[in-house]
Amino acid sequence: MAELSEQIRDWIVAPNFWHLATVNLDGSPQVSPMWIDVEGDFIVFNTAIGRVKEENLRRDPRVSLSCLDTTDPYDRVVIHGRAVEFVEGDEADRCMDRLAKKYVGTDRFEWRIPGERRVKVLVEPTRVRHVVGVEPFRRGRLGPG
Repeated sequence: MAELSEQIRDWIVAPNFWHLATVNLDGSPQVSPMWIDVEGDFIVFNTAIGRVKEENLRRDPRVSLSCLDTTDPYDRVVIHGRAVEFVEGDEADRCMDRLAKKYVGTDRFEWRIPGERRVKVLVEPTRVRHVVGVEPFRRGRLGPG
């Protein structure tokens, strides 16, 4: 598990919008803007059962999250990880309400669709990068001039 530094935790605790990438059945990427938070060493987000991202993560737990500073888009955080737990029921509903409080200031998530069931997803971070400016090439990967 990669460590979430205090600086990265500050990014996660703030009501920043993150982009969540999962892998579709055909191998193509699927990306969704998300509300996220942190619980201990895990990143947490919430979705409805039956959404593409939920189905993708149950089949292939690999995930990538990215966020940029809205005042400086060259200042950004990228987190790679894997979904390690799916929690349904009352705990998932409470999690969604906490995220709504954080992001829109309401006590409850008010956009529920009748009959939808929520799921809380815990992600174990495996690689965390904070990049400011142009990201350098990986060692030995600079192409021919």
